[in-house]
Amino acid sequence: MIRADTPSTLHLPPGDFATVLDALCSHFPRIERACWQDRMRRGRVLDAHGQPIDEGTPCRVGMPVRYFREVANEPAVPGEELVLHADEHLVVVDKPHFLPVIPAGGYVRQTLLARLVQRLGNPALVPLHRLDRDTAGLVLFSAQPATRDAYLSLFRERRIVKRYEALAPPLPQLEFPCVHRSRLEVGDPFFRMREVAGEPNSRTRIEVVERGSRLWRYALEPLTGRKHQLRVHMASLGAPICNDRFYPQLQERREDDPSRPLQLLASGLAFVDPVSGQAREFRSGRVLVSRN
Repeated sequence: MIRADTPSTLHLPPGDFATVLDALCSHFPRIERACWQDRMRRGRVLDAHGQPIDEGTPCRVGMPVRYFREVANEPAVPGEELVLHADEHLVVVDKPHFLPVIPAGGYVRQTLLARLVQRLGNPALVPLHRLDRDTAGLVLFSAQPATRDAYLSLFRERRIVKRYEALAPPLPQLEFPCVHRSRLEVGDPFFRMREVAGEPNSRTRIEVVERGSRLWRYALEPLTGRKHQLRVHMASLGAPICNDRFYPQLQERREDDPSRPLQLLASGLAFVDPVSGQAREFRSGRVLVSRN
């Protein structure tokens, strides 16, 4: 059994749950009730103050619950992260495909965060934003609590430019550059997103940088930060990103295939450093190459 060294946090969602145990079983349907009961008996489920939660603890919507992930057989993730920059405040990393940023699902140690904590010897590291496990490219980490909020404000106030590249089918009917706008909401199952009618809450700027006979290379700039935004927008336009296992249709679950990664790369980040005042720009060294 592989156990996480630091806890994850869940704020209990709305629902007709008598106990925290009931809420956890509903939110994590793949984890058996007996497993949660065993974790509680071993003190692996805690409240916001670090006190153990037991099977009878009443549920309260929004209550923070800290729990330690445990997996029996954690798969190894191929590929190596590249540290592009590291100082006392900020770490910039180029992530490989298939590596989760933080513990999730069946991953505890095989995560970007866990690898960096071990590599840099800094348990205070916290990711400032997320990339999907299937997406490769740049991720920023805060290296210390004192300046963390200053860097988080870059994302809250949209003072950071994020650039992506993607390989997808041609869209000859569109004029580029263009901005795609839509309203995104949680889909079914819960980990997918979908476009619905209503006031747009997501915007993506799209350009074409290379036109092949079968695939085009697109430059994507998310002007908002919705979950799976780029993947949903490209699929809705009729050009789903190559090797996307979620969009436009959810594919049958299978093992990762290193020869068929999602052809989406977080290729660039640009911002004015809120601590030093220095203009910073980082570029991924990875290149998308389709083998389809």
